Amino acid sequence: MRQAQQTITVRTPGQGLQEVTAEIAGWVAGQDIASGLLTVFCQHTSASLTIQENADPDVKADIETFFKRLVSEDPALYRHTIEGPDDMPAHIRAALTAVSLSVPVSGRQLALGTWQGIYLFEHRRGSHQRRLVLHLAGT
Repeated sequence: MRQAQQTITVRTPGQGLQEVTAEIAGWVAGQDIASGLLTVFCQHTSASLTIQENADPDVKADIETFFKRLVSEDPALYRHTIEGPDDMPAHIRAALTAVSLSVPVSGRQLALGTWQGIYLFEHRRGSHQRRLVLHLAGT
């Protein structure tokens, strides 16, 4: 079994889903591992990861709208407000989603479905640099 690991940095423009599939797939294709399992880990508590449809942009917009309704940015609701009104809601949104994903790799390619993409879900309003750790294990 072989392993490879890389940390990539993604600059987010602010709240929302940002597709990172191409950058991750490019890294996987360059590894000497044809078959295995990729783990993607987000090193942050106010951003997360999801695999979602990447064909119709309405899906992305609907998910973003849903999370804004689900977790209000009303500071009166939270004790942790020192980092701004979007910080505690960002932590809650991250807790409701995932900070780690596993994706099978076959033929040096991500074994995603036809309409699936990997997204970094930024939960803060401002632009941030987010670190994603990629770990690939296989043969």
